[in-house]
Amino acid sequence: MRQIDLKTRLFLSHMIVMTVGIATLLAVGKFYSPRFFVEHLQQLEIDGINLVFVKKRLVNGFESAWSRGAFWSMIVGGSMAGMLSYLVSKRIMQPLIQMQKITRKFASGNLAERMPANEIPELNRLADSFNRMAFALEDVEQRRRELVSDLTHELRTPLTVVEGYLEGLADGTIEPEPEIYGNLVRETSRLKRLVNDLQELSKAEAGYLPIQAKPLAVRPLMDELVQRFSDQLLDSPTRIKLDCPENLPRVMADAERVEQVLVNLIGNALRYTPSGDVSLQAWVGEQKQFLWIGVKDTGQGIAPEELPHVFERFWRSDRSRDRNSGGTGIGLAISRRLVELQKGVIRVESQLGQGSFFQFSLPIAKKSLGLSATKVLAPGSVNVEDQMV
Repeated sequence: MRQIDLKTRLFLSHMIVMTVGIATLLAVGKFYSPRFFVEHLQQLEIDGINLVFVKKRLVNGFESAWSRGAFWSMIVGGSMAGMLSYLVSKRIMQPLIQMQKITRKFASGNLAERMPANEIPELNRLADSFNRMAFALEDVEQRRRELVSDLTHELRTPLTVVEGYLEGLADGTIEPEPEIYGNLVRETSRLKRLVNDLQELSKAEAGYLPIQAKPLAVRPLMDELVQRFSDQLLDSPTRIKLDCPENLPRVMADAERVEQVLVNLIGNALRYTPSGDVSLQAWVGEQKQFLWIGVKDTGQGIAPEELPHVFERFWRSDRSRDRNSGGTGIGLAISRRLVELQKGVIRVESQLGQGSFFQFSLPIAKKSLGLSATKVLAPGSVNVEDQMV
């Protein structure tokens, strides 16, 4: 059975309403109008006007005139109503048809089309929602292309190195020495880290990464991390220190994921601070609902134009150096998603040549909201209020 489209349904509904209205008007007029006219004539006779010889002719004339007037009113009114119904139905259907054409272009890969504004509020809201969806789809497609491009670029370097060594070993131009095998192990390890990071980032962005949020004492975790990294910096001019009060409130967070975020931030700070200080800080925000944790360094810093891209996939402030040091460029993107999954926010302040200050928040456990904690900020840092999530 052939389905009736929306435009035809709208037109038919208008026509049905018009038909019922005209039929009601004709029925009421046909029944009551002659009766009211006769009553009017009777009132004239009471007032002394003699209508005995013309009364019947007047009634017949009125009925004839009323019938002709009703007929032409029905013809003209019905035609005008039908035309207006068609135009209104067409006007309502036009943005919907346009939306259908745009969705077909989306299916063919053209995501640049947008819906224009409409004077009908409901259709205008639908157009706004459609455009927001289009922007989101375009952003997803752009990110997908960038991911494929970046991933190809990241994989090409270690694969080229591995291929070159293997070809040299195969044709005998390179002697099989332990150093060569060590280089091959490093490149394959970098490939493995890249694949693992991509898998974890994919799970985090899709919401499939499990978060076991429990009341967590942050200070012992920070002590452990500072000690762990200090053991690796015995012969380094870079120093790491802990700068926060003892009585920090507990937070609702996943200890493993918080540690992962801190390891990423501290590792980045040490990587870009060849000499200087890296401090791990914590303080309670102004509204006392979030605990803020920060990693501040005195390293090379980040240029202002690059700050908006810090938490994007494969972003690097110094690509060649970071690649040689083994970074995948995904750590900050993973850190941001892990913080967001724990109902916090992450941000960065940086000045080129003076260092960076990465900060993220975690919600304070309800049982710890009554505890007081001293707000500790690094010298020269900006005092900002909590950002509610």
